Amino acid sequence: MLRWAATFLVIALIAAILGFGGLAGTATNIAYILFVVFLLLSLVAFIRRNA
Repeated sequence: MLRWAATFLVIALIAAILGFGGLAGTATNIAYILFVVFLLLSLVAFIRRNA
């Protein structure tokens, strides 16, 4: 899942550099959502492992 977030982040950065506002916005939103989901799952796994 982290790979997907990183992939969409790279796509968003490239699109932003090239000036494609709509594509950059969409890719940034997807990357942000995947990052948050990955972060929450990591925290849950960490807490469950140490509990």
